[in-house]
Amino acid sequence: MKMPTATPRSTELTDDDMALIKQGVGDKTSRPPSMSATSQPNGNEPAADQFGSIVTYFEEKGFGFLRPEAGGRDIFFHISRLVEAQAADLTPGRRVIFELGMDRTGKMAASMVKLAPPAEPPADKAGDKATAPAPKPS
Repeated sequence: MKMPTATPRSTELTDDDMALIKQGVGDKTSRPPSMSATSQPNGNEPAADQFGSIVTYFEEKGFGFLRPEAGGRDIFFHISRLVEAQAADLTPGRRVIFELGMDRTGKMAASMVKLAPPAEPPADKAGDKATAPAPKPS
């Protein structure tokens, strides 16, 4: 019986191989713009802000899930992607603004999460007229 011989593998890395390796570790500023977490898959335009609400947040683990208002599957987020807020603010039902991106494994995740400002009550039209300045006498 004849045993197959193993073909030696090339141990040299090409420039493309090195670019892929750099994308996964270390300083993320060396990533090409098309791989930015805040860009669309085609890499042409920044991702639009989306609204959603917190479904669950596991403070001891530092991650949670949010539900987009536009519908669809719940989206993973990590506490490191929270902007201008604290973990204590992440309660179920809390409205947030987020951008879609990818986590380090390539799965869809929120790349930026901000707390949405509270909704303002509609302006009272009758009250607007009462506060208007009186016309000047002629």
